[in-house]
Amino acid sequence: MTDMHNDPQALAAQAAQAIAEQTGVEKHDIALVLGSGWGQAAELIGETTHTLDATSIPGFHAPAVPGHKGSISSILTATGKRVLVLGARTHYYEGRGVRAVVHPIRTAAATGCEQLVLTNGCGGLNPDWTPGTPVMISDHINLTATSPLEGATFVDLTDLYSSRIRGLAREVDATLDEGVYAQFTGPHYETPAEVQYAKAIGADLVGMSTALEAIAARHAGMEIFGMSLVTNLAAGISPVPLSHEEVIEAGQAAGPRISKLLAQIIAKL
Repeated sequence: MTDMHNDPQALAAQAAQAIAEQTGVEKHDIALVLGSGWGQAAELIGETTHTLDATSIPGFHAPAVPGHKGSISSILTATGKRVLVLGARTHYYEGRGVRAVVHPIRTAAATGCEQLVLTNGCGGLNPDWTPGTPVMISDHINLTATSPLEGATFVDLTDLYSSRIRGLAREVDATLDEGVYAQFTGPHYETPAEVQYAKAIGADLVGMSTALEAIAARHAGMEIFGMSLVTNLAAGISPVPLSHEEVIEAGQAAGPRISKLLAQIIAKL
């Protein structure tokens, strides 16, 4: 018998089966990870038919971060699509290992999701992006020094963040900007020198999630759309020290606007 915890795909299949049993929904179409500031989007996407406690699903953990929900929801959209909302994000800095970070993504793929929408709250390097600005992710730089792929698993990451979906998003809001997201490990915020380093190697956004999840999603064959909410200017770009409270506040202020935007983009998928 396979030890589920030593086989990430088997554990994901087991989790997907539990979601199907608890919701009565055999197949989901789109997976959605709601990061800091994005929580209100779920109610605008469609009718939430089921809300599950994430800890009742194999391999899921309760979130360690204030402002993150520990639930998994199934939403029925007006067009009849099923959206699986993954409110239980595990961050790399929690120390559970990279498998735990990407387990929700692998589970979503196992439920049948062909598209993944990743959102986050992050620091911005462009002074024009005031706190509350949504920015599409065009590419990423993985600064975690790890990968969710194990062994000789070679996956092409060209056009990792779907240019097709970014085009659909611009149909909803032509003013949407895009940028390169750099994932640091956290949980400490970046130093001003690290922010300048990120800028020098091509980053526009800095945060502590998303890149590892996107790699796992590509490996699973999903089409990926990423969107950051700039909750603060990054260290050294901003004249004031950073705080998690500031991140939460910026997310709350921008919440209604960005949630509507995200719901409109998902309606086009």
